[in-house]
Amino acid sequence: MPSSVKALGQARSSRSTMAPDSCCCSPAAMQRRLPILAWLPDYSLQWLKMDFIAGLSVGLTVIPQALAYAEVAGLPPQNLLGLQNIPRQFFLQVYHTFLNIGETRVGDAVLGLVCMVLLLVLKLMRDHVPPVHPEMPPGVRLSHGLVWTATTARNALVVSFAALVAYSFEVTGYQPFILTGETAEGLPPVRTPPFSLTTANGTTSFAEMVQDMGTGLAVVPLVGLLESIAVAKAFASQNNYRIDANQELLAIGLTNVLGSLVSSYPVTGSFGRTAVNAQSGVCTPAGGLVTGALVLLSLDYLTSLFYYIPKAALAAVIIMAVAPLFDTKIFGTLWRVKRLDLLPLSITFLLCFWEVQYGILAGTLVSLLILLHAMARPKTQVSEGPVLVLQPASGLHFPAIEALREAILNQALEGSPRRCAILECTHVCSIDYTVVLGLGDLLEDFRRQGAALVFVGLQVPVLRTLLAADLKGFQYFSTREEAENHLQQDPGTQPYNSCGDPVPEHKVALLKA
Repeated sequence: MPSSVKALGQARSSRSTMAPDSCCCSPAAMQRRLPILAWLPDYSLQWLKMDFIAGLSVGLTVIPQALAYAEVAGLPPQNLLGLQNIPRQFFLQVYHTFLNIGETRVGDAVLGLVCMVLLLVLKLMRDHVPPVHPEMPPGVRLSHGLVWTATTARNALVVSFAALVAYSFEVTGYQPFILTGETAEGLPPVRTPPFSLTTANGTTSFAEMVQDMGTGLAVVPLVGLLESIAVAKAFASQNNYRIDANQELLAIGLTNVLGSLVSSYPVTGSFGRTAVNAQSGVCTPAGGLVTGALVLLSLDYLTSLFYYIPKAALAAVIIMAVAPLFDTKIFGTLWRVKRLDLLPLSITFLLCFWEVQYGILAGTLVSLLILLHAMARPKTQVSEGPVLVLQPASGLHFPAIEALREAILNQALEGSPRRCAILECTHVCSIDYTVVLGLGDLLEDFRRQGAALVFVGLQVPVLRTLLAADLKGFQYFSTREEAENHLQQDPGTQPYNSCGDPVPEHKVALLKA
């Protein structure tokens, strides 16, 4: 990695660790919201060179990928075979693909497989290209540069090869491939997104459009944000700087709002293109300006050439871009680390074969249920003795109070003889109203049984809440020893301080405030 990238990463890291300014219009705050103000004053010719190379590399990658993903709306995997009118649901796709396998277009199938092989070979070459050393002869460095360029821009190279083959057949009057066809030249007109759609069958209202989008209306932004933050964190850790998740959310939101004015697809981060950007030695976000300029130029001057790009080649680009995202090692890792996490992973994976949004929602729901179960059944350390000591290992919220209450009652009051209990709350940083009510009922249960329940290690926010609730019989102490000594004497019902003395009424009122 170039020293300039390291320097930039260190500068970002130092800026991100500074304390936030109180004024939102201060220079530091402006730099956080507009990062160009941070790197532009120090911009150099060396950075310009690296950004230009990186932007060009990403542009040669993004153009064919963009064409491919734009075709996804009407180009399922069929996996590539030239089949038509295949349903989009995965299981129906598999069924109908094999049902209509006899209709496979040989030209599309052969070309698609050849493109996949070429993409795989070029990727392997890229992964095994040795690094350049200053002592290498100029000829070797030049050869290395040519190989690096070809393998980095492999998508553009393979798509161009496929388009050339298709054009050669077009000249002869025989076309064995399904082509992309006409592509609109230039940018779409700048206008607000339509809030209704008029077709030959009538007018679709905004409410009907939202209904048709279904869960995708929530899933797409959520997945886009999660992917962008994951990409940013991955490369921030590699290049030794930190990111601001709020800034990522702001950037993604603003980009999609502006993109909607030109009929853009939803925009998010990309692992593949970000990797190309980083490996190309990008120094600043100016590399994105080069990529954007290259895309705009291609829309103006190259759209006529897009006509001859076979859809099979675009399908190959999609498959080879998405295949590395399937990480089979995660199953083994989760099995060793935490097997319960395999449950939401498996459910999400299987339901995504039905519909992607259903899989994501189901996985999110299962993860939420696992979290709620852990909250509802908090692990509690129990110390037996004349006085029962219970220490919840996590915070107390409404799902947990019933389980905790039953555990305390069963161990302290159900046995013989009945014992007083100490609730060690060192790990409890917050409680809600339902927990307060449950603790009040618990104190009443102990009072009716002639025993006492006292609290130890209460943090200030929790103590304020309990005092404000004015629970009858509530007592608290700073240490377990003080509580045990007090319980061996007179449990009392008035709040006690760390010394075991009643808290004066004016201090109780102050804590309640």
